[in-house]
Amino acid sequence: MKQEKSSSRNIRVGTFNLLNLASAEKSFYGRSYTQDEYQAKKNWLQSQLERMNADIVGFQEIFDEKAIRDVVGSIPMYKDAAIVMTPERPDKPVCGLVSRFPILDVEYIDTFPETLTIEDLVIPINTFSRPLLRVRVLLPNKAKATIWVTHLKSKRPMLADKEQRTPHDPVIRARGQARSLMQRAAEACALRNLLLEDLVQTSNPIMVLGDLNDSDQAVTTQIITGRPPHRNLSHGIKQQAWDRLLYNAKDIVARRSLETHFYTHIHNGHYGCLDHILLSQEFVQENRKHIGRVLNVAYYNDHVIDDTISDECIPPHQSDHGQVVASIQLKFDN
Repeated sequence: MKQEKSSSRNIRVGTFNLLNLASAEKSFYGRSYTQDEYQAKKNWLQSQLERMNADIVGFQEIFDEKAIRDVVGSIPMYKDAAIVMTPERPDKPVCGLVSRFPILDVEYIDTFPETLTIEDLVIPINTFSRPLLRVRVLLPNKAKATIWVTHLKSKRPMLADKEQRTPHDPVIRARGQARSLMQRAAEACALRNLLLEDLVQTSNPIMVLGDLNDSDQAVTTQIITGRPPHRNLSHGIKQQAWDRLLYNAKDIVARRSLETHFYTHIHNGHYGCLDHILLSQEFVQENRKHIGRVLNVAYYNDHVIDDTISDECIPPHQSDHGQVVASIQLKFDN
């Protein structure tokens, strides 16, 4: 009997919070860059993208389509790449994506799905603070991957207008943090609801690239990924659960590595990973039907400074987030 042969190819997928990318003189949060400031930011972002060397990158904090096309379009490796983003919004950031592989379709989602109701929790939230970007990409092995680019609500307190006068009052601050958590939790629940439509009973690979503004063990992040089935459950129930799960690329690598400490952000001396690459079981080697496997995950965080122990500060043209890149070995069945 003739044995089937298979070949492989490595691809790289990344996520990058750009920190307020806008062209010179373009307003964001009530300010703008000078031409020199914009040029410094453009140069730094391009150098990071060249280091990342990723085929697909999901972006957060774009204020200006002209700027992202200027930054990415002049990098030789992205000369023929496709660049997409959600529509610009006045003085508010949006998400985007660059792909060296063909894009099949693009969708922008700013409202929660109708099937999601949280009125019983008395949380009147039905829109994302930053619209989701859903892109289908044709991978080199002809698999059609659905890529979600996300940026969930930050932990920064959401203050009512009357509270802006006393933002450091501990009670008002706690109230604002609770509002932010509710918004992020509602967004996580809505995203999970949307992801399940792509995950359940399909073999199409899924990627979530983004700044989730919380750690991998946070409840909001676990809402998005789902929880692994208990080991005592039957194999049939486990299979159903695995079909609904997303796996953090760093966890896939951590099972094979002696070093398991990762971070993309430092706040008040606390090192945390806010930026994540989540993958469906089609990229998990233990799945017999996988179409690819994670080889390694790289964190580009050497520019992120712990200001509690250093007099240095991050220059305004750099991002305050590290970048994450997952190397994936795709299978080609001949």
